[in-house]
Amino acid sequence: MAAFLLGAVLLIVQPQIVPSRPAINSKAETSSQSVQRELLKKTSQKNDFKENIHSNGSCRQLPQTIIIGVRKGGTRALLEMLSLHPDIAAAESEVHFFDWEDHYRNGLQWYINQMPFSYPHQITVEKTPAYFTSPKVPERVYNMNQSMRLLLILRDPSERVLSDYTQVFYNHMQKHKPYPSIEQFLIKDGELNVDYKAINRSLYYIHMQNWLKYFPLDRIHIVDGDKLIKDPFPEIEKVERFLKLSPQINASNFYFNKTKGFYCLRDSGRERCLHESKGRAHPQVDTRLLEKLHEYFYEPNKKFFELVGRTFDWH
Repeated sequence: MAAFLLGAVLLIVQPQIVPSRPAINSKAETSSQSVQRELLKKTSQKNDFKENIHSNGSCRQLPQTIIIGVRKGGTRALLEMLSLHPDIAAAESEVHFFDWEDHYRNGLQWYINQMPFSYPHQITVEKTPAYFTSPKVPERVYNMNQSMRLLLILRDPSERVLSDYTQVFYNHMQKHKPYPSIEQFLIKDGELNVDYKAINRSLYYIHMQNWLKYFPLDRIHIVDGDKLIKDPFPEIEKVERFLKLSPQINASNFYFNKTKGFYCLRDSGRERCLHESKGRAHPQVDTRLLEKLHEYFYEPNKKFFELVGRTFDWH
């Protein structure tokens, strides 16, 4: 019986590993099996597979969907909203498997151990916003599963920069540490500081090009983060269709909280809102500086629109 259970779990968790470059042939399949064996050898405990199966029939498995970013684009809101669907099992914390070397060296079994227990009919989802801008991640995800469905949520690049700064600013404030004003990051020698990391993260077309080397556009669903904030239900409907989920989330699952100034969730009579750290007010920025930021992103945004065949209502 134990051998049967072990075999069943092995079938469930077996990832589709492929060579480091997109190619499908018999040699690649042999290489795939070799890579898979090496990754699974990272398991340090003999009972890992047993621990990944529950007596109620649920088990831990590799995610079939990953929210790959973008940082401060609304990934937490997207995950919480998607979790309203009964066929979604979501990892609670950001796993950082593909972008942190210490985690990636632990192998796929470690990755599986970070996943929630789910039933066979459910889709396991994890979200790590840093994946989108990490150069090594697209190839690593492809090597695990070339059929992965990816969710990418984006906001107006200028607004995302301000949110990026705001998060770091409040992190320092909570630790009673001083932090420079946003102008000190945005301006260098009288000009826009294009080396500022927050600006680089908003150059969506550069990072998207890297993902499109490995995944076709029909495997990457782009969620409009600005629309998700203003009217979440239509955006979540599109996500349901992309993931081939039955339509279970309704407009009644969302209600506008006037005190917080954004939408909250209603699930089986329970109401919940995102953490107070979400939706913080941005710092006041000089209008001329904002205009510089908008002008800088004009061409990169245009390139992104051409790349994905879609436009967004950004400055």
